Amino acid sequence: MPHHDSPAPRAHIDLPHSFAAVLIRGARGDCPRCGEAKIFRKWLKPHDRCAACALDLSVQSADDFPAYISIFVTGHLLAPVLIMLASDFALSAMVIVSIIIPLAIAMLLALLQPSKGAVIAMQWWHGMHGFRKERAPEGEDERA
Repeated sequence: MPHHDSPAPRAHIDLPHSFAAVLIRGARGDCPRCGEAKIFRKWLKPHDRCAACALDLSVQSADDFPAYISIFVTGHLLAPVLIMLASDFALSAMVIVSIIIPLAIAMLLALLQPSKGAVIAMQWWHGMHGFRKERAPEGEDERA
């Protein structure tokens, strides 16, 4: 593994208190551990380490799961639109296809990065694929 000049971890890291908070951090593209730095250096390429807390993100293994999530959500959101266009409006099949296909592509592309961030956050929360399972100490104020 290449050597990285990463910052020393901060003394206090604001760990999330719930799975929902972790998923929100990930979907926003923020580090699931500290919520301070962005996890993506390119559209779908995560940094090797968090710039704020030095969390090793190179162990993530999101694979195809973000694409499955994006396809599932897009399909379920567009199904009623497709039904409405086909039944309520006198549109030809070609017009419906010319509306649905660009909309589906736009939705899929818009959902891919948030889905991948949420999958990486889920892996961190559950200590999967080389991540260390960390939890906020009991009794701390909930801020995340």
